[in-house]
Amino acid sequence: MYASVKLADTIRVPPERFGEDLNVVVKDIVQKTFEGVIRKNHGLIVAVDDINALGDGIVIHGDGGMYQKVEFDALTFNPALQEITDAIVCEIVEFGAFCHMGPFDALIHMSQIMNDYVNVDAENERITGKENRRVLKVGDPVRARIVAVSLNELSARESKIGLTMRQPALGAHEWLKEPEPEDKKKEPKRETKKKESRKRKKGRR
Repeated sequence: MYASVKLADTIRVPPERFGEDLNVVVKDIVQKTFEGVIRKNHGLIVAVDDINALGDGIVIHGDGGMYQKVEFDALTFNPALQEITDAIVCEIVEFGAFCHMGPFDALIHMSQIMNDYVNVDAENERITGKENRRVLKVGDPVRARIVAVSLNELSARESKIGLTMRQPALGAHEWLKEPEPEDKKKEPKRETKKKESRKRKKGRR
Protein backbone atom coordinates (compact mmCIF):
# COMPACT_ATOMS: atom_id res chain seq x y z
CA MET A 1 0.00 0.00 0.00
CA TYR A 2 2.77 2.45 0.95
CA ALA A 3 5.73 2.50 -1.43
CA SER A 4 8.82 4.58 -2.14
CA VAL A 5 9.36 5.37 -5.82
CA LYS A 6 11.75 7.52 -7.86
CA LEU A 7 9.97 10.05 -10.08
CA ALA A 8 11.12 12.58 -12.65
CA ASP A 9 9.20 15.55 -14.04
CA THR A 10 9.50 19.19 -15.13
CA ILE A 11 8.60 22.21 -13.01
CA ARG A 12 8.24 25.90 -13.85
CA VAL A 13 10.33 28.40 -11.88
CA PRO A 14 8.69 31.87 -12.08
CA PRO A 15 10.97 34.78 -13.04
CA GLU A 16 10.47 36.57 -9.69
CA ARG A 17 12.36 33.74 -7.97
CA PHE A 18 15.43 33.74 -10.25
CA GLY A 19 17.49 35.60 -7.64
CA GLU A 20 16.95 32.92 -4.95
CA ASP A 21 18.97 29.78 -4.29
CA LEU A 22 17.93 27.34 -7.05
CA ASN A 23 18.00 24.28 -4.79
CA VAL A 24 15.71 25.95 -2.25
CA VAL A 25 13.33 27.13 -4.97
CA VAL A 26 13.22 23.73 -6.67
CA LYS A 27 12.50 21.94 -3.36
CA ASP A 28 9.69 24.36 -2.50
CA ILE A 29 8.03 24.11 -5.93
CA VAL A 30 8.29 20.30 -6.09
CA GLN A 31 6.68 19.92 -2.65
CA LYS A 32 3.83 22.31 -3.49
CA THR A 33 3.31 20.77 -6.94
CA PHE A 34 3.37 17.05 -6.21
CA GLU A 35 2.47 16.39 -2.57
CA GLY A 36 -1.20 15.43 -2.31
CA VAL A 37 -1.43 14.69 -6.04
CA ILE A 38 -2.64 11.36 -7.47
CA ARG A 39 -0.59 9.67 -10.16
CA LYS A 40 -2.32 6.92 -12.18
CA ASN A 41 0.37 4.28 -11.72
CA HIS A 42 1.47 5.19 -8.20
CA GLY A 43 -1.57 6.41 -6.27
CA LEU A 44 -1.42 9.41 -3.94
CA ILE A 45 1.95 11.12 -3.43
CA VAL A 46 2.11 11.63 0.33
CA ALA A 47 5.56 13.25 0.60
CA VAL A 48 8.63 14.00 -1.52
CA ASP A 49 12.30 13.95 -0.56
CA ASP A 50 15.83 13.91 -2.01
CA ILE A 51 14.91 16.47 -4.67
CA ASN A 52 17.48 17.20 -7.36
CA ALA A 53 17.56 19.52 -10.38
CA LEU A 54 18.73 17.75 -13.55
CA GLY A 55 20.91 19.81 -15.86
CA ASP A 56 20.21 23.41 -16.82
CA GLY A 57 16.72 24.87 -17.03
CA ILE A 58 15.20 26.20 -20.24
CA VAL A 59 13.63 29.64 -20.64
CA ILE A 60 10.90 29.68 -23.27
CA HIS A 61 10.46 32.85 -25.32
CA GLY A 62 7.30 34.74 -24.41
CA ASP A 63 6.84 32.84 -21.14
CA GLY A 64 9.46 34.36 -18.85
CA GLY A 65 9.62 31.33 -16.53
CA MET A 66 12.33 28.67 -16.46
CA TYR A 67 11.43 25.03 -17.04
CA GLN A 68 13.61 22.76 -14.94
CA LYS A 69 13.79 18.96 -15.03
CA VAL A 70 13.79 17.43 -11.55
CA GLU A 71 14.12 14.02 -9.95
CA PHE A 72 12.86 13.09 -6.49
CA ASP A 73 11.89 10.25 -4.16
CA ALA A 74 8.16 9.99 -3.46
CA LEU A 75 6.33 8.20 -0.66
CA THR A 76 3.09 6.99 -2.24
CA PHE A 77 -0.11 5.38 -0.99
CA ASN A 78 -1.85 3.15 -3.53
CA PRO A 79 -4.83 1.07 -2.28
CA ALA A 80 -5.19 -2.22 -4.18
CA LEU A 81 -8.28 -4.36 -4.72
CA GLN A 82 -8.61 -7.32 -2.32
CA GLU A 83 -5.90 -5.93 -0.04
CA ILE A 84 -6.56 -6.26 3.70
CA THR A 85 -6.04 -3.05 5.66
CA ASP A 86 -6.56 -1.54 9.10
CA ALA A 87 -8.58 1.66 9.44
CA ILE A 88 -10.27 3.87 12.05
CA VAL A 89 -14.01 4.60 12.03
CA CYS A 90 -14.39 8.38 11.74
CA GLU A 91 -18.10 8.88 10.97
CA ILE A 92 -21.34 6.92 11.15
CA VAL A 93 -23.95 7.80 8.53
CA GLU A 94 -27.35 6.37 7.63
CA PHE A 95 -25.88 4.06 4.99
CA GLY A 96 -22.74 2.86 6.78
CA ALA A 97 -19.43 3.93 8.29
CA PHE A 98 -16.63 6.10 6.94
CA CYS A 99 -13.09 5.19 8.00
CA HIS A 100 -9.70 6.88 7.88
CA MET A 101 -7.45 4.60 5.82
CA GLY A 102 -4.05 6.23 5.57
CA PRO A 103 -4.51 9.54 3.71
CA PHE A 104 -7.89 8.46 2.27
CA ASP A 105 -11.39 8.01 3.68
CA ALA A 106 -13.15 4.76 2.78
CA LEU A 107 -16.75 3.61 3.14
CA ILE A 108 -18.03 0.40 4.68
CA HIS A 109 -21.62 0.17 3.47
CA MET A 110 -24.11 -1.03 6.10
CA SER A 111 -24.55 -4.27 4.13
CA GLN A 112 -20.82 -4.99 4.42
CA ILE A 113 -20.31 -4.37 8.15
CA MET A 114 -21.20 -7.80 9.56
CA ASN A 115 -23.07 -11.03 8.80
CA ASP A 116 -26.18 -9.78 10.56
CA TYR A 117 -28.93 -7.22 10.10
CA VAL A 118 -27.84 -3.91 11.60
CA ASN A 119 -29.44 -0.92 13.27
CA VAL A 120 -27.77 2.35 12.29
CA ASP A 121 -27.96 5.15 14.86
CA ALA A 122 -26.26 8.05 13.06
CA GLU A 123 -27.24 10.54 15.75
CA ASN A 124 -25.38 8.61 18.47
CA GLU A 125 -22.77 7.37 15.99
CA ARG A 126 -23.34 3.65 16.57
CA ILE A 127 -24.16 0.62 14.45
CA THR A 128 -25.47 -2.45 16.27
CA GLY A 129 -26.06 -6.03 15.08
CA LYS A 130 -29.67 -7.11 15.66
CA GLU A 131 -28.81 -10.67 16.73
CA ASN A 132 -25.15 -10.75 17.73
CA ARG A 133 -25.39 -7.31 19.43
CA ARG A 134 -21.96 -6.32 18.19
CA VAL A 135 -21.40 -2.55 18.23
CA LEU A 136 -19.40 -0.40 15.83
CA LYS A 137 -18.77 3.22 16.84
CA VAL A 138 -16.62 6.23 15.97
CA GLY A 139 -13.00 5.70 17.00
CA ASP A 140 -13.08 1.91 16.65
CA PRO A 141 -10.09 0.36 14.85
CA VAL A 142 -11.21 -2.14 12.19
CA ARG A 143 -9.70 -4.64 9.78
CA ALA A 144 -11.30 -4.76 6.33
CA ARG A 145 -10.77 -5.82 2.73
CA ILE A 146 -10.71 -3.33 -0.15
CA VAL A 147 -13.46 -4.21 -2.64
CA ALA A 148 -13.73 -1.02 -4.72
CA VAL A 149 -11.20 1.65 -5.73
CA SER A 150 -11.81 4.74 -7.85
CA LEU A 151 -9.00 7.30 -7.56
CA ASN A 152 -9.69 10.75 -8.98
CA GLU A 153 -6.50 12.26 -10.40
CA LEU A 154 -8.08 15.73 -10.63
CA SER A 155 -9.28 15.80 -7.02
CA ALA A 156 -8.00 13.38 -4.37
CA ARG A 157 -11.01 14.22 -2.16
CA GLU A 158 -13.36 12.89 -4.83
CA SER A 159 -11.70 9.45 -4.78
CA LYS A 160 -13.94 6.59 -3.61
CA ILE A 161 -12.86 3.42 -1.80
CA GLY A 162 -15.20 0.66 -0.63
CA LEU A 163 -14.47 -1.85 2.16
CA THR A 164 -16.06 -5.03 3.46
CA MET A 165 -15.84 -6.74 6.86
CA ARG A 166 -18.13 -9.68 6.03
CA GLN A 167 -15.38 -12.29 5.88
CA PRO A 168 -13.50 -14.41 8.45
CA ALA A 169 -10.79 -12.56 10.43
CA LEU A 170 -12.26 -9.16 9.49
CA GLY A 171 -14.20 -6.67 11.60
CA ALA A 172 -13.68 -4.35 14.54
CA HIS A 173 -10.53 -5.28 16.47
CA GLU A 174 -12.66 -5.91 19.57
CA TRP A 175 -14.74 -8.47 17.68
CA LEU A 176 -11.61 -10.34 16.63
CA LYS A 177 -10.74 -10.86 20.32
CA GLU A 178 -14.06 -12.58 21.02
CA PRO A 179 -13.86 -16.32 21.84
CA GLU A 180 -14.99 -18.75 19.16
CA PRO A 181 -18.65 -19.86 19.59
CA GLU A 182 -19.07 -23.24 21.29
CA ASP A 183 -21.06 -24.73 18.40
CA LYS A 184 -18.16 -24.03 16.01
CA LYS A 185 -15.67 -25.61 18.41
CA LYS A 186 -17.71 -28.84 18.49
CA GLU A 187 -17.98 -29.25 14.72
CA PRO A 188 -14.46 -30.68 14.19
CA LYS A 189 -15.08 -33.23 17.01
CA ARG A 190 -18.24 -34.48 15.26
CA GLU A 191 -16.33 -34.95 12.04
CA THR A 192 -13.62 -36.86 13.92
CA LYS A 193 -16.20 -39.20 15.47
CA LYS A 194 -17.67 -39.94 12.03
CA LYS A 195 -14.24 -40.75 10.64
CA GLU A 196 -13.50 -43.02 13.63
CA SER A 197 -16.78 -44.95 13.17
CA ARG A 198 -16.02 -45.47 9.48
CA LYS A 199 -12.59 -46.84 10.32
CA ARG A 200 -14.13 -49.27 12.83
CA LYS A 201 -16.64 -50.54 10.27
CA LYS A 202 -13.86 -51.10 7.73
CA GLY A 203 -11.86 -52.99 10.40
CA ARG A 204 -14.79 -55.36 11.08
CA ARG A 205 -15.06 -56.23 7.42
